[in-house]
Parts: sequence; C-alpha cells; structure tokens
Amino acid sequence: MKIAILSDSHDNIPLLCAAVADAKQRGAEAILHCGDIVAPSTLKKLQPYNLPVHAIHGNNTGDLYTLSKLSHAPNSLIHYYGQDATLTLNGRRIFLVHYPHYAHGMAVTGDYDLVCCGHTHNVFIERLINIKGTETVICNPGSVGGIGAPPSYLFGSLTTLTFETVPVSKSPS
Repeated sequence: MKIAILSDSHDNIPLLCAAVADAKQRGAEAILHCGDIVAPSTLKKLQPYNLPVHAIHGNNTGDLYTLSKLSHAPNSLIHYYGQDATLTLNGRRIFLVHYPHYAHGMAVTGDYDLVCCGHTHNVFIERLINIKGTETVICNPGSVGGIGAPPSYLFGSLTTLTFETVPVSKSPS
C-alpha cells in the first residue's frame, strides 16, 4: 500500500492540494497528516481527491469542533483523531503525533511499525531499534505548506516501510 505523509500545511491550500494530487498520481491509497492543518475548510478541500485522510491537529489547532464535525459528515473521507492517533493500515501499526520528542518516545516502545510527526518543518526518516528488538520507522515529512523550509511531503510503501522526500512546487491544474 502506497501512502503520503504530510504535516504543517498551515492552511496553504494550493500546496496541500498539489501534494495530494501528486501523491494520488503516484498511486497513494491514503494520506496521513501530522498536524497544523488549522482551518477545517483546508481539509475539506481534500475530499475531491477521493483518498482517505487520517489527520491530527498539532499545535495550531484552529476550530476543533468543526474538524470533528467534518470527519463525521456522511461520506467523509476525513478521519480526524485529535492530538494523536493509533491506526492500522495494510497490517502496519501506525502512530501519528505532531511533536518529534513524543514520536521518538512512542517509536521506542516497539508497539508501532511506523511513527509519524511534524512540528519542526524539517524532514527526517530514521529506523530505530526499539526495546522489543524490532525496527520502527520514525519520520517527519517537513512542511507541506512551505513554512521555514521548501514545501515537501513523504511518499512511500507500507509494505516495505520505505519512504522518499517529495518536493512540492506548484498547484494542481
């Protein structure tokens, strides 16, 4: 299963939509968003891409009530979890959180195959040996909104747990 991991969109709708359009073209079957979406209307713009979006709020929270309401609307593909999320996709245990220090702590537990975070706007992909002696991938896709760094997201495979950084340069046509 191919996925895109995004974070820190900060309501930059053109860049967010460009990233999701690109990921879908590459074969993504789901989007993971690690927070700082801000306005619920930003996530609503992702509905036409027809991909499930798993999202948390980060430290720039915006309207949490409307975010929750959006995720519960009929036919919504938006899954909003609050401050963090535990989910399983393609048999992989995944944890989403905004803060890297929290992400590292969760990765070390060995309870997850993949831990994703954001907040710093700096891309990293690490493979950690956890306390169970297995490997956990921990990653930060940078800022899809281009705040303080060039806009980027991670694209990869849950089957192989390999990911690459993808620059985001334009709005979708």
